[in-house]
Amino acid sequence: MPENDDRQSTIDNPKSTMPKGPLIILSGPSGIGKSTVIQRLLTTSGLPLRLSISATTRAPRQGEKEGVHYFFWTPERFEQARARGDLLEWAQVHGNFYGTLRTEVEENRQRGFGVLLDIDVQGAAQVRPRCPDNVSIFLMPPSLGVLKQRLELRGTEDAATIQRRLAAAEAEMARKGEYDYLVINDDLDRAVAEVEALVRQSFRGKQCSTN
Repeated sequence: MPENDDRQSTIDNPKSTMPKGPLIILSGPSGIGKSTVIQRLLTTSGLPLRLSISATTRAPRQGEKEGVHYFFWTPERFEQARARGDLLEWAQVHGNFYGTLRTEVEENRQRGFGVLLDIDVQGAAQVRPRCPDNVSIFLMPPSLGVLKQRLELRGTEDAATIQRRLAAAEAEMARKGEYDYLVINDDLDRAVAEVEALVRQSFRGKQCSTN
């Protein structure tokens, strides 16, 4: 498994008293700041955490690296993995496929690490029955208008793409009731603190079903 110093927790040797780490699902609309919140958790919380690296069929964006940000797969390879049952969850988002590798989750949990899943509402719905001990958190914008401003400020997508993302965000937010906790990201420091507090409560080491 590729090592990634930038996206891993600062703790490399979790205590042996935690035989199995928790599974934390973090979802939210594109542009809400999930990556920033996760990066802060990994680098400043002091918790034994790992971010599960997903496989995707989309092309890498500028600066993204194989095995660091994603595993960039062909559609054929993705379908083969799905057919073999190698994916804990998978979804089609904006025309591309994304999936969570079972090995990314199970191996790290067995080592006592808490595993963070940065997945959408479709993926979360698949994971819940397979890992009922999960803790799920939905990160929300104060409003769709604020989210639109954030997407525009990123400067990475055209107007049509932003409108598609806003429509998807509205649909995702309609399913926020499926999550254990809601965190509104109107202030980054406060949102990080709220998510960190929830993650700290999640270290119980329960078993994840393989069905």
